[in-house]
Amino acid sequence: QVQLEESGGELVQAGGSLKLSCAASGRAFSNYVMGWFRQAPGKEREFVAGWWNIGTTLYSDSAKGRFAIYVDNAKQTMYLQMDSLKPEDTAVYLCALDLNFEHIETRTTDYDYWGQGTHVTVLP
Repeated sequence: QVQLEESGGELVQAGGSLKLSCAASGRAFSNYVMGWFRQAPGKEREFVAGWWNIGTTLYSDSAKGRFAIYVDNAKQTMYLQMDSLKPEDTAVYLCALDLNFEHIETRTTDYDYWGQGTHVTVLP
């Protein structure tokens, strides 16, 4: 089993920045994809960004150019640096781990483990 725990979400003004963290613990794994998803009230969970441990990244159109995903393997932690935040970025942000993949997946059903989420609120 793997446990994922997100942190870093808070209330921020539009145009501001936040860095979210996702700490992994439990069983060891070496080949993986990790992703950030978000879910706004009344909306479906959507893909934000993904990281494949070979160094490949993938971003949603809304995240491209504003967000950056990266991993510190020594700390077993994934990060999402979010800049130029907009009110429409308000959501619960969740991290997820995919251990059975051929590429970075964007569908929630492809991920094996999930964290509980961290709340991000962007004020106008």
